Amino acid sequence: MPEQIAVIGSGAIACGLAAVATKTGDVTLLARSEESAESARASIEKQVGKMGDEAGPGTVTVTTDAADTAGATVFVEAVAEDPAIKGEVFATIASVSSDDALWATTTSSLSVGELARASGSPERFVGLHVFNPVPRMALIELAFPDEATEATRERAAALCEALGKTAVPVPDLPGFVVNRLLFPYLFSAVDFLDQTGMDPADVDEAMKLGAGHPMGPLALLDFVGLDVSAAIGDEIGSPAPARVQALIAEGALGRKSGRGFYDY
Repeated sequence: MPEQIAVIGSGAIACGLAAVATKTGDVTLLARSEESAESARASIEKQVGKMGDEAGPGTVTVTTDAADTAGATVFVEAVAEDPAIKGEVFATIASVSSDDALWATTTSSLSVGELARASGSPERFVGLHVFNPVPRMALIELAFPDEATEATRERAAALCEALGKTAVPVPDLPGFVVNRLLFPYLFSAVDFLDQTGMDPADVDEAMKLGAGHPMGPLALLDFVGLDVSAAIGDEIGSPAPARVQALIAEGALGRKSGRGFYDY
């Protein structure tokens, strides 16, 4: 039987995941406010439109009432990388979840085991690290707490397949595989920029053409968000360079603020 998915959050990852989850059927997205709900509806509609024939047959209902998610068999937390905020979400899920529903987090850097234990339901908890933009990125890093049952592990893998993604089991380490290896490289590009005085566009072009990367490291930092990148760096023990910290202090966070290493 197909899973019924509820996504909690209204940011880029939450909306992208909701759009992709239409492949499994109808989806419910729980937003914190009417303003964020309106923004989420527009984002999901745009993403589903871009997916074209790859979009699923389901529809997405955006709501601010947790009771509307009560029938879900999978609850996916996709809010800010803050354990306290995630804890509030887990409390909300607990108030509406059935005893056999799967609980998931999309964290990119926090300990899945610690979040699972904080949720109170570690045996049915999974880390589903999806990548932005969710409709285009094929990978899901799949991380489990030690307490996860075999049934939880099997359901999580089947869910990834139903979403049309490739699941790679990863250890529950800060940053998992991709971010743990990626962000030291991205930050080294910033250091290189300072050492050489090169133009960011030239550094990015070299890495795109010479290494076959779809996006250069400096443009990728802007895409992720410099504040988010710095937070990930802190979690994996690779602090962001001073230049990144200075841009954050100026409010230049990358694409989302209109300026980072590039102007947008």
